Amino acid sequence: MAELGDLYQEVILDHNRRPRNFRVLEGANRSAEGFNALCGDRLTVYLDVQDGVVASASFQGSGCAISKASASMMTESVKGRSVAEAEALFQAFHRMVTTPMPVEPETAGLGKLAAFSGVRAFPARVKCASLPWHTLRAALEARRGEASTE
Repeated sequence: MAELGDLYQEVILDHNRRPRNFRVLEGANRSAEGFNALCGDRLTVYLDVQDGVVASASFQGSGCAISKASASMMTESVKGRSVAEAEALFQAFHRMVTTPMPVEPETAGLGKLAAFSGVRAFPARVKCASLPWHTLRAALEARRGEASTE
């Protein structure tokens, strides 16, 4: 099991070093800003939603390794999904990172996103991992104001 944890850690580190979709998305028709007051993570999520499908997604901002890696992997994961599927993915990710220890979280259907299952052992890091997702949800709902993990 330690080898799997090491692999997950490497996936997170890779997405932090080389974040995917880290840019302003030209032609985005939805966006939202997110802020984590606890550690200062701040990001904007950009979406291009066409006919109820997330055609493209990107993000830009600053934050810790967990936050940046989560945003990077999230943008990859929601592309091509319907808004309902993206919401279901938000729900599954949120359940995974908030499942109390020592209960094993459900990771089926999350693929590489399961790399974040370990953050639940560190409550302050749960907010780092989930901020991009709360911001995604605000963008999907075209909500005004700043998204947070509160």
